[in-house]
Amino acid sequence: MAPPAPQSQPQATRPKRPNLLRFIAMIILALIILVGIAVLIIWLVLRPKHLEYSVEDAAIHNFNLTDANHLYANFDFTIRAYNPNSRVSLYYDSVEVSVRYEDQTLATNAVQPFFQSHRNVTRMNVRLTAQTVALYDSVPKDIKLERSSGDIELDVLVRARIRFKVGVWKSKHRIMKIFCSPVLVHFSKAKSFERASCDVEL
Repeated sequence: MAPPAPQSQPQATRPKRPNLLRFIAMIILALIILVGIAVLIIWLVLRPKHLEYSVEDAAIHNFNLTDANHLYANFDFTIRAYNPNSRVSLYYDSVEVSVRYEDQTLATNAVQPFFQSHRNVTRMNVRLTAQTVALYDSVPKDIKLERSSGDIELDVLVRARIRFKVGVWKSKHRIMKIFCSPVLVHFSKAKSFERASCDVEL
């Protein structure tokens, strides 16, 4: 009796390599390209320019440094805010101004919220009052020396919570920090104040 003929084993069908990952990658790449094109178009249309800030005027009143190194003083500042953009407006929802000397905060005060339209100059007049502020380390000695010279170098810091507005669109809140240094303030009214420029961190 002849041996049975060997039966051929059925070949295992290889599963087709899925193209799902490639399809997803192509969609993501297309979205990135579209977003990039949209951002470029918006930038070309709006042509955003840097916001500009400076301290236009400053004065000190009722200055008194006690023997216990406690400071009493009123600081008056006029801060100029310029929005050079032709289509971008700003909401200043909260504004806090501080004056510092050698990294020690002397006084802080808030400015009323306001809206700044495009190509607009807004001046913020703010008074900061130092009342029984204890000074440490070499600060009292340095302030006395500057007081005797008739001038004092201060730092003015502004922390603002803002939103941008383009047409009917409004952005989410962003924190903007403005640093003005040095601000040379004269104790005598006879000397004219020189404008101090500010750096902006957004």
